[in-house]
Amino acid sequence: MSRGGWRLPIVVLICGGIVLGLNMGLRQTFGLFLEPMTADLGISRGSFSLAIAVQNLLWGVMTPFFGIFADRYGTGRSLVFGGIVYTAGILIMALGDSLFTLHLGAGVMVGMAVSASGFPLVLAAVARAFPAERRSFALGIASAGGSAGQFVLLPLSQALIGGFGWVNALLILAALAFLIVPMAAALAGKPEALGIGAQSLGGAVDEARRHSGYLLLNGGFFVCGFHVAFMATHLPAYITTLGFDPFVGATALALIGFFNIIGGLLAGYLGGRYRKKYLLSGLYLARAVVIALFLLAPKSELAVWLFSASFGLLWLSTVPLTSGLVGDIFGARYLATLFGFVMFSHQIGAFFGAWLGGLSYDLTGSYNAVWLIAIVLGVIAAALHFPIADRPLAAAQKA
Repeated sequence: MSRGGWRLPIVVLICGGIVLGLNMGLRQTFGLFLEPMTADLGISRGSFSLAIAVQNLLWGVMTPFFGIFADRYGTGRSLVFGGIVYTAGILIMALGDSLFTLHLGAGVMVGMAVSASGFPLVLAAVARAFPAERRSFALGIASAGGSAGQFVLLPLSQALIGGFGWVNALLILAALAFLIVPMAAALAGKPEALGIGAQSLGGAVDEARRHSGYLLLNGGFFVCGFHVAFMATHLPAYITTLGFDPFVGATALALIGFFNIIGGLLAGYLGGRYRKKYLLSGLYLARAVVIALFLLAPKSELAVWLFSASFGLLWLSTVPLTSGLVGDIFGARYLATLFGFVMFSHQIGAFFGAWLGGLSYDLTGSYNAVWLIAIVLGVIAAALHFPIADRPLAAAQKA
């Protein structure tokens, strides 16, 4: 659906990719701050992990509400709020000197900010800007923007920590977070203004909760959240426990981000040609296999690079397929809200992934138990997606 004025679909797509790059890239750097912050503040890894877990849980809890707000009052207002709170949260994280300020900044404020400027809102705006036949690939490109941010910001953040210390590194990241605010202008607007549908919000939510495929998508996305949060928070630390330099851990996350650019684009392309539920089953099963191979392989820098590249192809390639499947079944009218609830499930998984990683290390001195849980969950997610009824609901009701 083309827009008048300067907010053409290509502008929406570019600005959406930048917002997701900042949104996801900035929060993915927090794992790099685990070791220096716990050492300087005198807190445990479990306590740091709990702050990140709270962030992930609050991100999930608030996402449906910001989705409802965006569907009613416009995406731009939500993104402006998110950019301002994101900036403030990182500033508090940098300037605070206690566990309380860590939880307030990195946990509560960043959690709210990520939900106010994240995938459901941005991808809904992108979906409304493109016709159905081009929508899947556009969603893939926008999702790849989140990975591009990760690829750029992770090595940059590690370099900033090494060169200027973690406090100054966070101050610079706070300034970058504020760039979300001007990007919001291109994504402003609400579905009513675009003439999309007349169904009520309550009717759409009720319709979704009674759809078995929607419930299965929620279950599968829980697993995605578990995987992503565990690795984003603990993979750098896990790699240092193997005896490698911290830069290897930062580079591993950056490689995941780089290869997920490819994975996101490929997922968007394939999602427009093949059934998304089968692609999702394949992705989750591949995740389980890649993790198992990494645990069994002799530990070397080459093994780390190969794991990062392989998992990067699977990292957020679930996002355009999952959001696209929600749009395919229920339409684009309330995509921000309906995908927001799926994102809530994702973030419940993220809470457990981030928290259990730190708890496992504190109790056992190892991350092995959580790696094994991640493998089992990958197999379960693959099974959950296979039976999803993915026919557009309007067409199914007419049949």
